[in-house]
Amino acid sequence: MLYNLLFPLSSEFPIFNIFKYITFRAGGAVMTALLVSFIFGPSLIRWLKSKQGKGQPIRDDGPQSHIVTKQGTPTMGGVLILLALTVATLLWADLTSHYVWAALLVTIGFGAVGFADDYMKVTKLNPKGLSGRTKLLIEGVIAFVAVWWIMLASGSAEAGKLTIPLLKNVVFDLGNFYLIFGLVVIVGASNAVNLTDGLDGLATMPVIIAAGAFALIAYVVGNVVFANYLQITPVVGAGELAVFCGAIIGAGLGFLWFNAPPAMVFMGDTGSLSLGGALGVVGVVTKHEVELAIIGGLFVLETVSVIMQVASFKLTGKRIFRMAPLHHHFEEKGWPESTVVIRFWIIAVILALIGLSTLKLR
Repeated sequence: MLYNLLFPLSSEFPIFNIFKYITFRAGGAVMTALLVSFIFGPSLIRWLKSKQGKGQPIRDDGPQSHIVTKQGTPTMGGVLILLALTVATLLWADLTSHYVWAALLVTIGFGAVGFADDYMKVTKLNPKGLSGRTKLLIEGVIAFVAVWWIMLASGSAEAGKLTIPLLKNVVFDLGNFYLIFGLVVIVGASNAVNLTDGLDGLATMPVIIAAGAFALIAYVVGNVVFANYLQITPVVGAGELAVFCGAIIGAGLGFLWFNAPPAMVFMGDTGSLSLGGALGVVGVVTKHEVELAIIGGLFVLETVSVIMQVASFKLTGKRIFRMAPLHHHFEEKGWPESTVVIRFWIIAVILALIGLSTLKLR
């Protein structure tokens, strides 16, 4: 909004030239999202506590320690994330960008699905919420529309192509099948973050780290000079998603202020589904879907641990891990929650650095 309102006046007021710089607006988005979180966070948490009473229902099949330590903590804190992220994006991004609106569609749409799920949990005191099939169906429709919009907006022969890290001449032209592939990327990223969100701060910081990495990717992909130098596919206009990623970072840091152990509020599916979807759509727009699996490798590990656990139990009757997702396995081994969280953060940083290194290694 500020870009659209003030930059056209730069010929009369040169100071407004600063709004043409994506880096400046990305920084503004970080600070705005933080400020919104700090202003509205305390009152929102008090309101959630007054409405939810017993807070988020704790899973009976989870670690028994959680029944004691996390009972009564309100959920739906993802509303704060969505509020901060949306306000910051609308204020600092170029609102003529189709990519920005596609990203907001997925983020808010997935957040609405998560909100409905959380609402059912707290009103019916049932940790299951919406059925998995219902959630996947709605998410799939939203993601399909977003990917179609992104491909249409690109207006390029590159829209349906998939590139592979480290290989500069290997490109797969998926054509219209890319609609399904992009859908899987977005829905998969959303639910992977959802599975990771099981301990205080565990999912939030890796999302922030991944958003920081993709802010850089979006910036270089949207700049033809940088993209050609790095021998990656340029996507005109993708740089605006650096502002969107800045909003994710600010909203995540603001939420982490209240979610740091012991958590005052949980993000719930409202936050985890929306944040995962946000990362997924940025990966699709920037044509760095494979790098998303590397940078967000922690989310992939958590998801794979669940798949392996379920498959092993159904096929052999035995479990590979003491409990899935993976973070619960280490809890059951006796690791304190803070140890699990911080070590997983370190893994997220390492994976982000590995993912970013593939930008130059071609």
